[in-house]
Amino acid sequence: MKKTYALEGQSFFFNSLFIVLNLIAVTLITIGFHESFEDHKWLYAGSGFALLVLSAAGVIVFKGKLFMAFVSRILVGGLFIVSGLIKANDPSGFAYKLEEYFEDGALAFRIKEAFGMPDFSLEFLIPWALTFSIIICVFEIVLGVLVLIGGKIKLVSWLLLLMMLFFTFLTWHTANCDGNSKFLDRDTYVLNSEIAQLKLEESKTNKEIKIISKNDGKLVVDEMKQPQCVLDCGCFGDAMKGSVGRSLTPKETLWKDFVLLYLVVWIFVTQWRIRPNTGRENSIVVPISLLVISFFSFVFGWFFPIIFGLIAILAALWILQAGGKMLGNHWGSALVVTLLSSLMIWYVMMYSPLKDYRPYAVGSNLKENMLDGVMGEFQSGFILKNMKTGADEFFTEKEYMDQDRKLWEDPNYKYVDMQSKELKKGKLPSIDSSSFNPTVSTYDISAPELKMKYVEEFLASKRIAGVLLYDKNYKTNIEVSKEEYNVTDYDTATYRFEKNIEMIDPNLSEISIRDFLLEQPTVFILFSRDLNNGNFDNIDVIKSNYAEAKKRGIPFVMVCAGSRADIDAWRNKYNLQIPAFTIDFIEMKVVTRSNPALMILQNGIVKGKYPHRLLPKFSWIEKHVLNK
Repeated sequence: MKKTYALEGQSFFFNSLFIVLNLIAVTLITIGFHESFEDHKWLYAGSGFALLVLSAAGVIVFKGKLFMAFVSRILVGGLFIVSGLIKANDPSGFAYKLEEYFEDGALAFRIKEAFGMPDFSLEFLIPWALTFSIIICVFEIVLGVLVLIGGKIKLVSWLLLLMMLFFTFLTWHTANCDGNSKFLDRDTYVLNSEIAQLKLEESKTNKEIKIISKNDGKLVVDEMKQPQCVLDCGCFGDAMKGSVGRSLTPKETLWKDFVLLYLVVWIFVTQWRIRPNTGRENSIVVPISLLVISFFSFVFGWFFPIIFGLIAILAALWILQAGGKMLGNHWGSALVVTLLSSLMIWYVMMYSPLKDYRPYAVGSNLKENMLDGVMGEFQSGFILKNMKTGADEFFTEKEYMDQDRKLWEDPNYKYVDMQSKELKKGKLPSIDSSSFNPTVSTYDISAPELKMKYVEEFLASKRIAGVLLYDKNYKTNIEVSKEEYNVTDYDTATYRFEKNIEMIDPNLSEISIRDFLLEQPTVFILFSRDLNNGNFDNIDVIKSNYAEAKKRGIPFVMVCAGSRADIDAWRNKYNLQIPAFTIDFIEMKVVTRSNPALMILQNGIVKGKYPHRLLPKFSWIEKHVLNK
């Protein structure tokens, strides 16, 4: 018979007190190492460490490890469920973040350096990023539920520990990545390719490029490269940006993982004493865990995790009673939670995230999101080496130029460098106006764009005086600005003057419709990040909406990330001559996960955004969007 242990240990009161003090200690340590408390770092961190040791000792002396593990299970389980749901709400977004880590200069360079493997790469995992994203989302949710109900706790505690060790390493890497450092990278190129020839030429003058071998039609090159630092680990997707205005910094994320790892260690070292919850324990765990989930749901401004968490926990407990011999166990609980999580992921993959945290969500004011950045504050100064202590010290320009001190003449100090010290962190705007800037090249502009009144008027405003010349050699007409014609000698033997004309300014390379879109009372925008692989099964709805919008004088444009050849091929395939403009592919992935998607803007405010499987007809849009 297995020995059971009292949850409260030798004293419920003292163990409760020590556990509260222990959590306070962890909070103090975390605060102490936050950059905002740099001046009082060791006051917070020192007192936190001392309190941590004393409270942990108290828990051990009063045999409260099981109690501490119980509290840790509730905190870890609640956060894992919310964290998993945040990722599961947008698995494509998390997959994009994994792709960043799989790039050669991101995570792989640590392995290259540590084990002397310059040809090591993780890029083969990039096609599997979405699969890994979905697995991790489901895994987090299932582990969160199982650790709450005490199911398969030995296996779960090992998985939690391994998972947290990996994530802590990942966030340590992110927090300590130095973009100015160098690492040795080995690449193999096809010998007759353009890039291989370029590397061969560069190796003659660049000492950081070394040719290792050149045979069998392949070129092997060692090159010193800079790491590709990932600035945001993506732990909570876009949720932090969308709810509190910014993501956790890499160091904040690292300390979050340190805290979680610490709590997981309590669960791990106590795993042999933890038993599946009794009915009484579940009556405590369920409401308290929902409070934890509610707290994080409040932070993220999304209360779906409370509903999902309750359903998942109750379903996991229900299957234990109703699953029979096959499913009436914790494997059955894991299966039920996996099915629930998979159902949610299937929905968001088929349609759209349940909660859109991106700056292009319905209700967002795009104009405001382009202007909500905050300038940082910096102070220029000098780094001087104290010759007595050997330490580098920072002095402002005023301190350095002080005539009484004359630091530039002081033999106790040696000039090292100039430096700009950050006094107040800035914040980038939610939307980079240079990224969300739909344009068309003046060389690629076609009839559908030229028929737009805005484009027509814009081009009219850019017309200048010019002359039309006939090139006798090529037997063709050319347009030359009047200014150029007056200062350049066009040989009459080659060129014949035809007439004076008005022409488009040759310095105009592209036309942007960003401001036009943001100022329109109503505008329809069809977004597509990949015209060749988009799902256009509802093209008839798109055509109908385009025709109805045109009747009412509502602009309807397509914004995509394709080439002009792709656009022309798409227009011909679907017989839809819609004005088309392009934006950056990366920004397109932020705008919408669906390919294609329809957005309705009114004075720069997103009034509607619909994935390709839920494209509404114009009559519905008119009733529910335009007339509101």
